[in-house]
Amino acid sequence: MYRIWKGRNSLQTDKRIVITGPTGAIGMALIRRCIEEKIHVVAVCRKRSSRIEQIPQDSYVHIVEADLADLRRLDRKDLGLAEPEHADIFYHFAWEGTTGAPRDDMPLQIRNIQYTIEAVELAHRLGCDTFIGAGSQAEYGRVEGILTARTPVFPENGYGMAKLCAGQMSRQRCSALGMRHIWVRILSVYGPYDGQASMVMSTIRKLAGGERACFTPGEQMWDYLYSADAAGAMLLLAERGIHGKVYVLGSGQVKPLKDYILQIRQAVEAQNGSAGELGLGDIPYSEKQVMYLGADLTELRQDTGFEPDVTFEEGIRYTVSSVLE
Repeated sequence: MYRIWKGRNSLQTDKRIVITGPTGAIGMALIRRCIEEKIHVVAVCRKRSSRIEQIPQDSYVHIVEADLADLRRLDRKDLGLAEPEHADIFYHFAWEGTTGAPRDDMPLQIRNIQYTIEAVELAHRLGCDTFIGAGSQAEYGRVEGILTARTPVFPENGYGMAKLCAGQMSRQRCSALGMRHIWVRILSVYGPYDGQASMVMSTIRKLAGGERACFTPGEQMWDYLYSADAAGAMLLLAERGIHGKVYVLGSGQVKPLKDYILQIRQAVEAQNGSAGELGLGDIPYSEKQVMYLGADLTELRQDTGFEPDVTFEEGIRYTVSSVLE
């Protein structure tokens, strides 16, 4: 487990964080980690979310139901804070239109940029000194190799364009308001509570149901990070991340996609008693298929001391168990 630093900016038991989009893989892992560390959490969850009941019921967790469009109207009282209480760190994970056709719904993605700026304004009203935003590898566009903050960016869809713009505009707004700004370009994260359409989750469910799971030949070199490790990185960034920096978040290790897929099947078979077939090569590579993608963790390590703890073999066991429960 990560050690929570006890320096001047450390997250201690009197600290409070705010999370938008708390029911995803990283948000849920972060909440659980904060409960362990006795850090108070305000989880801002979409109204009528089918996943709200998954948020742990704990004295350190306060749930607020609000849509992204509501952020501009919220204040301390709405988030359960009474004067002179304030929040310290604001994590903005919520985003609309992350998969499929909505990624190129330009009006929707433009609204996401606006919501990000409104999240910054809310963080300021709550007394936060730090804003941490969730960026994406989509900001880079179709590139191959090891990604750093200095890798040229040329996003090819509305989602990536909006993430890039949101990161830049929120940084400027945070600077104007005197808040520390950290933007995290997240690569492929997996774990319990991940979206059902992700490669890992959809494969687990198909194999557990006895279906054939179809893939490309799986020769792509890829980087996967377990959600609890991602949450640990987010806490370390809150303590030691440098204002204005962009950090790339992944495991820092790459291996062929087919190796991950084989390990998923092994874990499903071990826990389920059986597993469907793998159709490696059933699907041809697309013309724009990226064949090599990984994260350079050099700056993240230097600034925060982050190192992933959980191997893919361990993490996929935990993830399969969460699905089959």
